[in-house]
Amino acid sequence: MRKLTVAEQEKIKLLTKNQVSLTLIEPTETGLKKSIMDATGSVRSYLKSENIHDYELQNQGTKSKIIIQTIIHTGFKIIKSKASLYRPSTKNGDPRIWFYNLKKIADPNDIIAIAYFDDRFQIFNLTKLDVRSLIYSSIQNPFQDLINAINTTENEVAFELLAMLRKIANAGPIPSMVNADTSVGRTLETALGIEINSSKNPDYKGIELKSFRNNRTNRKNLFAQVPDWKLSKFKSSAEILDNFGYQRDEDFKLYCTVSAITRNSQGLSLRIDGEIKQLIENSEKQEVGDFVVWKLDKLHHRLKSKHKETFWVEAESTRINDREHFQYKLVEHTKKPIASQFDLLIEQGIITLDHLIKRNSRGRVVEKGPLFKIKPMGIELLFPPSESYSLI
Repeated sequence: MRKLTVAEQEKIKLLTKNQVSLTLIEPTETGLKKSIMDATGSVRSYLKSENIHDYELQNQGTKSKIIIQTIIHTGFKIIKSKASLYRPSTKNGDPRIWFYNLKKIADPNDIIAIAYFDDRFQIFNLTKLDVRSLIYSSIQNPFQDLINAINTTENEVAFELLAMLRKIANAGPIPSMVNADTSVGRTLETALGIEINSSKNPDYKGIELKSFRNNRTNRKNLFAQVPDWKLSKFKSSAEILDNFGYQRDEDFKLYCTVSAITRNSQGLSLRIDGEIKQLIENSEKQEVGDFVVWKLDKLHHRLKSKHKETFWVEAESTRINDREHFQYKLVEHTKKPIASQFDLLIEQGIITLDHLIKRNSRGRVVEKGPLFKIKPMGIELLFPPSESYSLI
């Protein structure tokens, strides 16, 4: 696809601000004449991630063609259309996509935006459509209605959760469920009626909840992810513990933070190898060297799936009758992390890794991580501009 103009980029920024998830395609002169377009990698990825269509599961030939209802937006009017998604019988069956009536709105090398809402494609000519004027028009129009509907749908769950949090906050400080660092999160989730579990999925209807005490120096948990054992020199958390652990009371443990900018007291550090797209943990012991790795693509996927939408809930901690209580006070609402920033923040030591491994007196090895954590200053570097809400 050609390089976007400044005007096209500004339109995308405005659409992103209004919660519109989309992909782009550029019809060529030949494609318009033959009514055919290649479903490019970005288009295929969008369709798959939004659970619209997976070309990898589609057979070749016209019998396997998929038809999806489509609305073409021209401004103050719409054109009802259809999209065909198929893989031809010839050659390798390279994925194809076509929108009927596209020729009415597109010239060769225009950029066409593809969104999906209300069980149908919503497409428009990004190059030619005056997106800003239509969204903010004093005259109601179909494109404005679409953006408002998407905004309402995208924010519906967030406003529902925000109302629940405000109700909890207005009830005053809540006694901690347990005496532990994790109690600030467990207490809030219990108050919300969320079952405590080890699921990797977001906590509340697609929104991840991350609670923390209002100490601005505290790092915040992003997600837990074990190494790729198949690619690693060490094949288990027990092996990491055996090489770098220490005795503490009845437990043999390894509780430490690992960074890319310095070695810790165990001689461990991180580094990113951009050529092979891996995050590597290294020991200063020559006989050990590089001992575990993570695929960067896997870490990016975990980040995007875990934090597609997140409420970072700040709590004030007080002690009442010798028991910790939490007054939940503020929410920072983030969406759609910038995966490419993850690597940079690791290299800058803003995102770090915590090992939480121990072998108890019964000989059982327990691993609560590895946990990827981010310093508070990194939130605004990893996510687009956020919204903040006071709870009291």
